[in-house]
Amino acid sequence: MSDSIVSDPSSFLVELFGLNNRVAIVTGAAGQLGGEYVRTLLSAGACVAAFDVNLDNPKSILSKINSKRLLTLEVDITDKKSVQRGLEEVLSHFGTLNILINNAAIDAPPNATDQETGPFETYPERSWQIMMDVNLKGMFICCQILGGYMASKCGGSIINISSIYGVLSPDQRIYAYRSIEKPFFKPVAYSVSKAGVLGLTKYLATYWASKNVRVNALILGGVFNNQDEIFIKNYSNKVPLGRMAWQYEYNGAILFLASDASSYMTGSALVIDGGYSAW
Repeated sequence: MSDSIVSDPSSFLVELFGLNNRVAIVTGAAGQLGGEYVRTLLSAGACVAAFDVNLDNPKSILSKINSKRLLTLEVDITDKKSVQRGLEEVLSHFGTLNILINNAAIDAPPNATDQETGPFETYPERSWQIMMDVNLKGMFICCQILGGYMASKCGGSIINISSIYGVLSPDQRIYAYRSIEKPFFKPVAYSVSKAGVLGLTKYLATYWASKNVRVNALILGGVFNNQDEIFIKNYSNKVPLGRMAWQYEYNGAILFLASDASSYMTGSALVIDGGYSAW
């Protein structure tokens, strides 16, 4: 390390983690974590396009951000034409694309019934298809269109958001306190779709390596979101750090994976789960 870098460490860190002149797309940007990612990228100097099928979420951080470097677009990631239109608007507005965060996902349909969160034996095909369409097909479409653009132009970084339940099976005992008459089971489609994210990540990391497109997965542990006290206690008891994550605790990893700080990293799965998978 040269004396000039040692004498001005702040300059070195800005160069390493800074995102000036970069353009990013965040899908599911109006969600709890999507807004955090948007804010992090903007703070590092990037221009950001926020994609979501429904931008009207008053609880979202996105609704509180006011920046000339932010473009909000209503995009349905399960629809190729919608994603293509989104890309065209981003290119028209910002001129390029360097970073893609595939964050959009659902855990269970918004109108989930008792059957849809019931036993595997009666899990409906419709629920399986809805979750696969958003969590896996939607990510495939975004990688194909948005990642494909990056591969054909100047390269960049793709971050696919997965879950600890894509690596480990859900411990159904965490949810067993729910009604005996109507027991709750973590849906099988969520685990399978999040496991599929890891396969897609490794495939594209090797496929686009020569195009200077890095593709990595970020595996998240459970995030506090005002769940009921029994669930929080049950989940936290399985975490060495003894708690769920706060929603801002993944921002450092997002900045690392999006920036040149991770320039030699591709095809990897970065696990941040409070130690959940260490036991």
